[in-house]
Amino acid sequence: MKKIVITGAGNGIGKATAKACVEAGYYVIAADKDKAGLRDLQSKIAVHQLETHVADFSRPSVYKEFISRLYGVYNHRALHGLINNAGIYHGKSVNEYSDREIDEIWKVNLKSLVYLSRDFAQQELNAPHTRNIINITSVAGEVGSMDALYGATKAGVIGLTKANAWNFAPRIRVNAVSPALIRNTSIHDRIPEHRRKEYERQEVLKDPIEPEGVADVIMFLLSDQSRHLTGKVIAVDNGAYPR
Repeated sequence: MKKIVITGAGNGIGKATAKACVEAGYYVIAADKDKAGLRDLQSKIAVHQLETHVADFSRPSVYKEFISRLYGVYNHRALHGLINNAGIYHGKSVNEYSDREIDEIWKVNLKSLVYLSRDFAQQELNAPHTRNIINITSVAGEVGSMDALYGATKAGVIGLTKANAWNFAPRIRVNAVSPALIRNTSIHDRIPEHRRKEYERQEVLKDPIEPEGVADVIMFLLSDQSRHLTGKVIAVDNGAYPR
């Protein structure tokens, strides 16, 4: 059974992806600081298909050791994929950020991905079959955001994706998914109302995007159907931002 690591798996896109992976026959290693969210996920998935780890990816001691501990402490011999989904969004001006919040969003949204991706690649670079890293960025990283720190970190995720596609080739494919307005996530209600309305106005497809819709794209990138893709950013935005 192929094993997939998903950060931020306690809610929203991460939880929907965990369920989709299990339905596709994967074993899921779910990590989040949200204990209640992980418990709810555990209640819906058989124990032989899921393990959970309470992990705060704002802490260097966590993101610098997480992958190595999966191999060395939890005895996983091989991991097929890493989905870097954990993220923070405050929905406020850079002028309102505290020093602590600036440090936290930098670590969770970008710096932790550097370490998790590098450590995963070092473990799997000589794997006999292709491995996958999928980073969750945001349309905010492509077109900007009123939350400058969120937009800046998500732009960094795009740059990291493209660079690591080169760094880790040919054995490991690295791609990103770039959602726009996704309903039923921890982020959705923090988006200022005028920004939500602007996102909705620009959508040319009117079926509201749910976490499961993003999970569908992630599953495509995990599959062999996307075997010729690396270094790509796939928008899930109902056509709101044509490139």
